[in-house]
Amino acid sequence: MNDLEKAQSCITQVTQQEPYLTGEKVIIAVLDSGIDYFLPEFRSADGRTRILALWDQTQQPDEGRGRLPPPGYREGVLYTREMINEALALGRESGQSLVPVFDVSGHGTAVAGVAAGTNIGVAPRADLLIIKLGSPKADSFPRTTQLMRGINYAVNLGVELGSPLAVNLSFGNTYGDHQGNSLLERFIDNASEIGKSAVIVGSGNEGASGGHTAGVLQNDSRMVELAVGDYETGLSIQLWKNYQDMFDLAVISPGGERTVLELSDLRKAQAVRRTLEQTQLLCYLGKPLPYNAQQEIFIDMIPVGSYLNAGVWRMELQPISLVTGEYRFYLPGYAARSASTRFFLPTPDMTITIPSTARRVVTVGAYDMTRRSYADFSGRGYVYRYSDGRTDTAGGRQIIADVKPDLVAPGVNITVPMPNGGYEQVSGTSFATPFVTGAAALLMEWGIVRGNDRFLYGERLKAHLVRGAQPLAGVPVRPDSTIGWGALCVEKSLPGKL
Repeated sequence: MNDLEKAQSCITQVTQQEPYLTGEKVIIAVLDSGIDYFLPEFRSADGRTRILALWDQTQQPDEGRGRLPPPGYREGVLYTREMINEALALGRESGQSLVPVFDVSGHGTAVAGVAAGTNIGVAPRADLLIIKLGSPKADSFPRTTQLMRGINYAVNLGVELGSPLAVNLSFGNTYGDHQGNSLLERFIDNASEIGKSAVIVGSGNEGASGGHTAGVLQNDSRMVELAVGDYETGLSIQLWKNYQDMFDLAVISPGGERTVLELSDLRKAQAVRRTLEQTQLLCYLGKPLPYNAQQEIFIDMIPVGSYLNAGVWRMELQPISLVTGEYRFYLPGYAARSASTRFFLPTPDMTITIPSTARRVVTVGAYDMTRRSYADFSGRGYVYRYSDGRTDTAGGRQIIADVKPDLVAPGVNITVPMPNGGYEQVSGTSFATPFVTGAAALLMEWGIVRGNDRFLYGERLKAHLVRGAQPLAGVPVRPDSTIGWGALCVEKSLPGKL
């Protein structure tokens, strides 16, 4: 199970032969939908748990029953390794009364199994820190405050225990400017510099969903067409632009009714309400924030009756005064809308989800191992090449590339454990990400735990991962917006290996 994927990712080459890496004494933190802690994948040979701690943020503290949040926090209940072992000794039925943590969607269990499962995982002897976020289902996004508290707890625990830490985030959403400027992205960047940490985030599954389009407005008006499918009960549209650029936005309904949002008039109210046919438009005309110079125009489409007007909606960009002319439209993620609701001319680049857009995280896309090719659902990023003004040894300009995603890992038909037992095959960047998280744990064990490189974390760890990345078919030039620097190869990422 996953043996071919691990061999293709050069993992078995370092786990089943010298240096025999296992992830021992490294913490893998999985912030997700919970875990089935009874499964053998999360227990050592003696039957005891490999979970250091389990923080369920969805539960209410109960001091009388000894169910308390972590020290310094007010939310959720923290279950210790000792409590989990006591529950295991009682058996599933009685034990779940003592530690009532469940994984309804199975997403967190699957992710933890790929990263650190005892039988199928990349780092089978790593310690696990499980943080169950208040996300109602696998495709939804947890509250930002919950996520930030979870990351904060994880990195502080790593510092307290003096252990290297790899944090796995296998989720994301489409809301934001996708340039790393939000408070969440900046928080994660700062957190990744605490202790001996690395944060690994999936690039999302929006690559082929048709939920993004972008372009450069010039002197003429530009029409952007959006198909809204039948039975949509609501939809939001984000438009991101440079604040220096001034243009108006006309919105035209499928029946031809039209309204103009005067974005060029900065005196206009920030909230505007309009109605076209049987659809109400609640428009927020944003202004730059202290931490973000971009301007957001947010349009919330609300049905007057049961559903939005289906058909082709058009948005006409009318230039007034342009500096860059750049614009970017985003819809909600594919799971939150009909498959037929999409832009007519979508732009696949910059479809990576937030927070994989944070600059200091390791952003992971997916590829299909059987075809050795990029998986089209995987979120695409960007390659921005620039010169730092210096010259190389040959006298030419030294070119630096800023790239997302950083690399890709197997993400098609991955074997994962399921709650209550059994295995199934799943696809998505959610399951490519823990391959890299487990790989990070192996590299940290080699470098930090075994004393070969005490500084093998953060940006240094990312540098070794991308240096060892391998080319994929159909991508002749790297870095690339689909696969970054290439496919995961742990053996070649080890310092001293080529």
